[in-house]
Amino acid sequence: MELDQKYQALLAQAQQQRLPQADNIRLCFETLSLASRIDRDCASLLAPHGLTEGRFVMLFLLAAANDGLAPHALAQQAGISRATVTGLLDGLERDGLIARHAEAADRRALRIRLTEHGLQVAHTVFAQHTRWISTLFAPLTEPERMQLSVLLNKVAQGLPATKHGAMP
Repeated sequence: MELDQKYQALLAQAQQQRLPQADNIRLCFETLSLASRIDRDCASLLAPHGLTEGRFVMLFLLAAANDGLAPHALAQQAGISRATVTGLLDGLERDGLIARHAEAADRRALRIRLTEHGLQVAHTVFAQHTRWISTLFAPLTEPERMQLSVLLNKVAQGLPATKHGAMP
């Protein structure tokens, strides 16, 4: 696997300094390079629809909610701040994909629903996205996918619990 340029440079320095764990460093950089490539491919698939990953997540959550969702519920389900949700919703509303509706019981409260156009885009993009994701690991056999999952979880369990990305 080809490493991103920045990781190639860092690995070269680690090897030059004869760091004892250069193989582990390479494996980490391979994982990061793969994740970066997947992110870039995802962005390029969403872009023709005028979507980012965040906007796609909003459409996906709203498509699953028949009666719409309140902005705070969207923020909670997406794991993002209310301010971020507001920005995403503003863009989706400008593009005619969502509509904000006042709650009947409390007109100050909002419920966000997909427009007909938004629902069509959500279904189209979700189907395309699902097909693309399924191809990512298609070369692996079922036992290999299970093994990869076990190994990824094993690595994740070894990560230190740090705040705000601070180094341990």
